[in-house]
Amino acid sequence: MRPYIRLLSDDLIDRIIDEAIAILCQVGVTIENQSLLDFLAAHSLSIDPSKSKVFFNRQVIETAIKATPSSFKLYDRTGAMTHHFADKNVHFTPGSSALYFLDPDTARTRKPTTVDYINYTKVIQQLESIAAQSTAFIPSDVSEKISDSYRLFLSLLFCTKPVVTGAFTIESFDVMKNFQLAVRGSETALKDKPLTIFSCCPTSPLKWSKATSQNLVDCAINSIPVEIIAMPLAGFIAPVTLTGTLIQHTAETLSGIVIAQLTNPGTPLLYGGSPAIFDVRHQTTPMGAIETMMIDCAYHEIGNHLGLPTQAYIGLSDAKMVDTQAGIESGMGALMGGLAGINSISGPGMMDFENCFSLAKLVIDHEICRMVYRLLEGISPKEDFSSIPIMHELTDAQQLLTSEHTVRYLRSEHLFPNQIITRSNRARWEADGCKPTVKLADSRVVSLINKYNSSLPAKDTYTELFKIMQTEASRYGQNTLPISLNTLEKLI
Repeated sequence: MRPYIRLLSDDLIDRIIDEAIAILCQVGVTIENQSLLDFLAAHSLSIDPSKSKVFFNRQVIETAIKATPSSFKLYDRTGAMTHHFADKNVHFTPGSSALYFLDPDTARTRKPTTVDYINYTKVIQQLESIAAQSTAFIPSDVSEKISDSYRLFLSLLFCTKPVVTGAFTIESFDVMKNFQLAVRGSETALKDKPLTIFSCCPTSPLKWSKATSQNLVDCAINSIPVEIIAMPLAGFIAPVTLTGTLIQHTAETLSGIVIAQLTNPGTPLLYGGSPAIFDVRHQTTPMGAIETMMIDCAYHEIGNHLGLPTQAYIGLSDAKMVDTQAGIESGMGALMGGLAGINSISGPGMMDFENCFSLAKLVIDHEICRMVYRLLEGISPKEDFSSIPIMHELTDAQQLLTSEHTVRYLRSEHLFPNQIITRSNRARWEADGCKPTVKLADSRVVSLINKYNSSLPAKDTYTELFKIMQTEASRYGQNTLPISLNTLEKLI
């Protein structure tokens, strides 16, 4: 039996959904995108042009929900399926878009560089329990105007895994789409085997900016999967109660679903988010708070109730260094998300209110992911009935280390963690240098970087990726990049 958790009753879920629909119909949503407002007006939605506000109706909302696929698949750069967002299938992906990087040598934060990002792709390529990469942090050695496309460029170049990404400008989208077409070869092939998921974020409370709403429309037009990331903050820009925040989150997410499905019915979509409570003592948004995790798991239940696959930013920490707090918050979040059955869990590697990324934390979090997967397998008998023969063998030999039963099931029943989890006795630990977990994780990162085998795409593909990236960089006055075709071999 698979273990699971639930936080909401079906009756409460229905009440939350009904209240969210009432908000969309009576309060409405501000959309700072005139062409989208005109499009929605053409679909008979009521518009208040003086406030750039659209008022939905129950019929269009329910029709959009029905048009959203109940599942979809994701594929890696080689065309192999890696994800099936359905039922309670759980997939882990790193957190996204951090501004800072935790330097392993100084244990202090700094601005990330291209080399940091390439090292990240080398590590994530080898972490088998994290099925996707994300555009995890923003290299500071390129113009911020190309930072969206540049991260996707590096990800597709050095790692085969699919990418959770996003565009913060309207202009970036076409470049990022062209990268994917260079890999897949055609629009039909990309639609058949999606390579990315784009995060599209409404602004709380109840607003879509011009850029994010246009990104959502562009993704829908091109059948590129979307995760809608609503971010209400309980007690600040959302009601202080968890139920009230869930109502607002539901309304904001449903507004995105309507926009996507009116644009292109059948657009693949994850019912997602990154909400949090607001800590009034410090004026912060703790992603590691238990209430934040409860909101995540609860809105997943709402998404499931609507028949939709889900996503959440959970399994990350607000700690400033890789320490006990980082382990507590990341472990609890990943465990709760796994038990809830969230389809896409975003978080490994992320810390400090989603502002900082750590490779040491990433490899530690990977061990957490492995433990979660083992838990979700549950307990099932393996030739344990009748147990009489095994008990006879045990009483005769006084051990079962060499038993056929042990040999057959040891690896499937017992999870053996990597060396960053210390299970040796104290004497052995002291003999090995008394290394704390973070130092073992740093060594693991270096080992993975050194073990990396080139995962470059075919030469014509990576040549095309470079051509697109260099053209885009030149458009914004950056004539040289930190990486070039000539330096590529040195970096792998």
